[in-house]
Amino acid sequence: MNLTVKNHSIPLSDGNQIPLLGLGTYGDPRTTPKGTARECVKLAIDVGYRHFDGALVYFNEHEVGQAIREKIADGTVRREDIFYCGKLWNTFHPPQLVRPALERTLKNLKLDYVDLYIVELPMAFKPGKEFYPRDKNGQYIYHPTDLCATWEALEACKDAGLVKSLGVSNFNRRQLELLLTKPGLKHKPVSNQVECHPYFTQPKLLEFCRQHDIVVVGYCPLGSSRDSSWVNLKSPPLLEDELLVNIGKKYNKSTAQVALRFNVQRGVVVIPKSFNPERIKHNFQIFDFALTEEEMKAIEALNKNIRFVELKMWSDHPEYPFHDDY
Repeated sequence: MNLTVKNHSIPLSDGNQIPLLGLGTYGDPRTTPKGTARECVKLAIDVGYRHFDGALVYFNEHEVGQAIREKIADGTVRREDIFYCGKLWNTFHPPQLVRPALERTLKNLKLDYVDLYIVELPMAFKPGKEFYPRDKNGQYIYHPTDLCATWEALEACKDAGLVKSLGVSNFNRRQLELLLTKPGLKHKPVSNQVECHPYFTQPKLLEFCRQHDIVVVGYCPLGSSRDSSWVNLKSPPLLEDELLVNIGKKYNKSTAQVALRFNVQRGVVVIPKSFNPERIKHNFQIFDFALTEEEMKAIEALNKNIRFVELKMWSDHPEYPFHDDY
């Protein structure tokens, strides 16, 4: 696969294309200054990024949309050059809430359609104004989950032209099979967004997805922040790995660039999140070198099968995806 700055898209099973490198736009709304996402997305478009991964629950889609629209208005890009992925949050799983949730994203973005819309997690929460509903004891309030019914509502959104492609996130094999074998399936999931990096290479899930023409999108492709509220700090820092350091020295690249290159060479889409202008530029500089087969195998062998993002606070949910082997 000859990947270049201008052309690093791969086909999806529905005939659309997805760029292998995107920018994650999550930022803690409590600590990220207003306007940060807007400025960073504009910079990223100037650098060459065309794929942006966002979500209603990030509380900054209006900024991301504004940045995209400004770069269309100044002639840097056309709408069809941009690939935007939005996400259906857990409180919107009941079929009648699916389209309103997507319309909320479109209203925030001020765009006519999104390129990819995915079920963020296979776990439903109690619908309502709260995105993280809890009872008086502080326990999360769950909701019965019917992934097939939610999926059918998403299919109707695609048929209505509000979204080009449909996918999922954090689904295990069993949950994917539930959709793939659904009677009357109209549009199969084209992608599954999961944690994926050299310490968690997802060999079994990756193989299953390949067999079913599902592209794997890897979040936390550089490991993760060391935020103890949601990250397993027992996982060693990926970017200090000796092998990655040494391979980086050979190519005059950083461990981050080596880790990103590893995944894109395997056909795994990466969406490193950064609001640091230098890192945004840095993470894009992965198309001027290639890893050898031996280096790819050596990095694959780093797999420790440990997740950074375990979401243990929801591990008692009936559809918690990470109890299964994959």
